Amino acid sequence: MLTDHLSGIAAFVEAARAGSFTLAAERMGLTKSAVGKSVSRLETRLGVKLFYRTTRKLSLTVDGEAFLASCKTALNEIIEAEAALKSEHGVPKGRVRIDMPAAYGRKILLPVLLEIASATPGLQLTLTFSDRLIDPVEEGIDLVIRFGILTDSAGLVSRRLMQQTLHVCASPAYLSRRGQPRTVDELRQHDCIVGFRRGTPQPWDLLDESGGTFRFSPPSTHEVGDGDAIIAAALAGLGLCQMPSSLVAEHLHTGDLVSILQDMAAAPVNVHALWPGSRHLSAKVRYIVDALVMEARAGRLGFMDNCYFPINSLLADKPASMSKQKGRGCRCAGQRAPWGRACCTDAATPSRSAGDVARV
Repeated sequence: MLTDHLSGIAAFVEAARAGSFTLAAERMGLTKSAVGKSVSRLETRLGVKLFYRTTRKLSLTVDGEAFLASCKTALNEIIEAEAALKSEHGVPKGRVRIDMPAAYGRKILLPVLLEIASATPGLQLTLTFSDRLIDPVEEGIDLVIRFGILTDSAGLVSRRLMQQTLHVCASPAYLSRRGQPRTVDELRQHDCIVGFRRGTPQPWDLLDESGGTFRFSPPSTHEVGDGDAIIAAALAGLGLCQMPSSLVAEHLHTGDLVSILQDMAAAPVNVHALWPGSRHLSAKVRYIVDALVMEARAGRLGFMDNCYFPINSLLADKPASMSKQKGRGCRCAGQRAPWGRACCTDAATPSRSAGDVARV
């Protein structure tokens, strides 16, 4: 029957993405045995072996790789067609899988996404929080949120949500003990807490005398693969860290952290939404991207590049240095338009990224 054929294909694609029948079964809400039998029946029907099976993992055969490419395209089209038919009055329905940086995702994005889901009953979210580089096509992710330069992002489409400022900061106790560095050379003499990904400490972005950005490799005294943990280490007095304004604004406001080297350390960092270019941008993904752009313009995703708006009520009485309007500002600040509707005339537009996923 056609339904059996489709269920076997769905099980095969999910198992290929997950690398195991167990994880595929969890994602599909089935038993491991059901997924394994479904794939076996598919192999029998096709007359080819799709997987190499070991006790530890699954890997695709040559035939399996070719079949997977065709199946993913077909399934995506079926899913999008179903979602389009279910949409009523332009309100999207269906599941959207979103991956975002762990610290920024939990602190800033999660409350906004929960509000969007609450206001859109037909929308279902699968949210993952990771500070690693991912392949959204391979892992079945509809939307990825990332900080930084878009490198090696062939096949992805990006839309800039906003631009924030990076801060090099430390606790008052650490600065009292070690002093404040005033040059790049002095930074090399300090303890630093750096991001850690794929076995490699991550560099910092600094500004040169002309205002251009350059990469700086600080001493990797402590290597930490999680944004919240990096901030916790800085609060504990373990050294200097560099983090975006949205994650340290509260600590800078209370004085628990002190921003240093502001002339050279306040480098800009973009926040992008990315999705696979091989897929048609579905109504539900477009809905969320447009909503995030609007929330960014209203200041709810962090500080903007052309104006400073509070992330939350804790910054309502922010210091004067944070209150300065830079440039013309955003005309929609403080306004709450319906999600999916442009909130100002200069909202970011989609663009093909030059290169895979940006660094977190």
